[in-house]
Amino acid sequence: MKAVLVEYKVKPEYVEQNKANIRKVMSRLKAEPIAGMLYSTYMRDDEQSFVHINISRDQETLSKLGELEEFKEFRMQLKESGPLIPPQATPLTPVGAGFDL
Repeated sequence: MKAVLVEYKVKPEYVEQNKANIRKVMSRLKAEPIAGMLYSTYMRDDEQSFVHINISRDQETLSKLGELEEFKEFRMQLKESGPLIPPQATPLTPVGAGFDL
């Protein structure tokens, strides 16, 4: 199992656009799920910081997210927005889970 946590902070004027872009990615994943992947996004209480968590069966499955056009567009627009804190990925080492992928 592979897990990655990605955190970043956007400018106040970009928050709503970022949420809309995330929703596009999630809509695609709901319509066409990637087998063996759990992916979710959260917003911190400051309402500008976002946390994405990707838990996947293996590295190959983990990398499939980056192949989606909606995700490519999300990443491009996020980069162009000039985030206050750019995305920082942290690999996580699974210890246990109450689910199978």
